[in-house]
Amino acid sequence: MTASSTRRTTATPNRLAAVGAIAVAGALLLTGCGDQTKDKDKGSSNASTSTAPLADKLPQSIRDKGVIKVGSDIAYAPVEFKDSSGNTVGIDPDIAAAMGKQLGVKFDFENGTFDTLITGLRSKRYDIAMSAMTDTKDRQEGIDSDTGKKVGEGVDFVDYFTAGVSIYTKKGDDQGIKTWSDLCGKKIAVQRGTVSEDLAKSEAKKCPSGKKLAMESFDNDQQAQTRVRAGGADAGSSDFPVTAYAVKTSGGGKDFQIVGEQVEAAPYGIAVAKGNTQLRDALKAALDAIIKNGEYDKIIQKWGVGDGAVKAAVINGGK
Repeated sequence: MTASSTRRTTATPNRLAAVGAIAVAGALLLTGCGDQTKDKDKGSSNASTSTAPLADKLPQSIRDKGVIKVGSDIAYAPVEFKDSSGNTVGIDPDIAAAMGKQLGVKFDFENGTFDTLITGLRSKRYDIAMSAMTDTKDRQEGIDSDTGKKVGEGVDFVDYFTAGVSIYTKKGDDQGIKTWSDLCGKKIAVQRGTVSEDLAKSEAKKCPSGKKLAMESFDNDQQAQTRVRAGGADAGSSDFPVTAYAVKTSGGGKDFQIVGEQVEAAPYGIAVAKGNTQLRDALKAALDAIIKNGEYDKIIQKWGVGDGAVKAAVINGGK
């Protein structure tokens, strides 16, 4: 989708790299003695590192920290959201946790507004952005989808899922809406910075005179859903997995219904700053590993989104 979106744990941290193990061993040879308790702890941690087969692919700075900082809009169930205990759960956190086992690090999700995630990545607030973010050429090249102007360096993506965009209405009240063109003369609620917003803007330009498509944009998808639920908008739009989850769970399944078919199917990508190729390639290797060992498929099936599964990790596969 565009420089806007479609949009949108934990492995055990291993903070000692193999280099650290060599340094410790060297120190013991030189001194012939040391704190036995500390040495025992370090040996245990290094043994744990050996269980992360791809740890040496990460940049040393991240291996030293044992953490990958993730920028994410954690209000996009079932991709990422807070459960009743306040824990971050969903498709993305589960995939990240499985990748973390391969890399020997923890993926630490930090909540942020979706349309600021790439900015946070550029400013190094985050190491990556993982938030149902659609891989698009505009994002890769740092192009603003509204103006066509370059606004930044762009990012690289490691693609890990595929999803389209859906329209939903209040249950039992589709108002004749089946396609995007049926929204002319209606009002739609969307999340700011998403492909749904882009599609609504594009469709509004096509509407005939006297049948304006009105749009209201919100900081997160839950706010858009609330507007539709309250009757303040005729329809809403978000990624298909998110729409399907809302239809199934909101009001016990009594609030919403999907209308028409999903459109604009495209890959979700983990965004990495341009030039950070070592981290990008490590993520790709980890994703390929969990696809091969079956963990990825278990996660996808757990969340009931098998139609969006990918067979291999791809770098910058978006159009």
